[in-house]
Amino acid sequence: MNIQHRASPRPQTAVVEEGNAGRICPHDYTYAPTVFARASDFSAETLYVVGGLYGNHAALVTIQNMAAAERAQILFNGDFHWFDAAPDWFAAIEQGVASHRAVRGNVETELARESDIGAGCGCAYPETVSGDVVRRSNDILSELAVAVPATARARLRALPMHLVAQVGGLRVGIVHGDAGALAGWRFARNALDESSNRAWLNDVRAQSRIDLFASTHTCLAALRDFAVPAGRLTVINNGAAGMPNFLGARFGIITRIGVTPSPHAPLYGLLRDGVYIDALAVPYDQDDFLARFLRRWPPGSPAHTAYFKRIAEGPDYRIARARMP
Repeated sequence: MNIQHRASPRPQTAVVEEGNAGRICPHDYTYAPTVFARASDFSAETLYVVGGLYGNHAALVTIQNMAAAERAQILFNGDFHWFDAAPDWFAAIEQGVASHRAVRGNVETELARESDIGAGCGCAYPETVSGDVVRRSNDILSELAVAVPATARARLRALPMHLVAQVGGLRVGIVHGDAGALAGWRFARNALDESSNRAWLNDVRAQSRIDLFASTHTCLAALRDFAVPAGRLTVINNGAAGMPNFLGARFGIITRIGVTPSPHAPLYGLLRDGVYIDALAVPYDQDDFLARFLRRWPPGSPAHTAYFKRIAEGPDYRIARARMP
């Protein structure tokens, strides 16, 4: 019986090499695409995949209201914690997430460890990301860890790394990173557009038997559809549900997968085999989120230095780059 999709034990001896915290993908983050070639874990008519909430409680409320309007199931695919580095704020996010399905991201995995293996934030940042960014992320994780009670660590530790859903005629792989690692970057927009990635995508399609992967980890949105020798493979990365995703835009993004059209106007999407695959805007209360963020992360703090400009103005990324070419 294939049980690799269950939460794996936390190895206490696999210490990451000193100086590589935040860059190296820990061994217990990895899995083979064949783990998805299993019976679905659940089915849904309408599924909201919420990645990168980052502790944005205002976005959480908006998503819950959107889902209630069409009786959609909500699934959090990691990094629902991040900025919520205060006990009451963390507890509010935990309470909102705990009543829904979830997979853990690198944030939840590192928070849940019983001992520090030196992985830092667990982001597995590529070399193109500056050392300053890596250090700030490690510092944020360290401050967040102080707000986590033992009961929450146990709950997070029990979450799976990935799930398989059946929506209409599509088998959907729910991941945080990519089809090979919890913090993998191969579902990033730039990686998906590289021709050198096609052989790997073909192997993933053949080995996983997945039609559609929904991911988030890289924090920038993308939707791509591939015709590879092994079959058709669609990948949608929602970027971040709890932060702006495009320059000048102040909304998060979630992935909606459903057998009926969305009552909320999609930003972009496609119809595949009778299933609607869409990116939906999350128009959260920006004033509420900013006020909460600034109380915990004033100027000079690692999160303010790393994220305030994006939260206020959006990243240097435009919607045309996320849409299908």
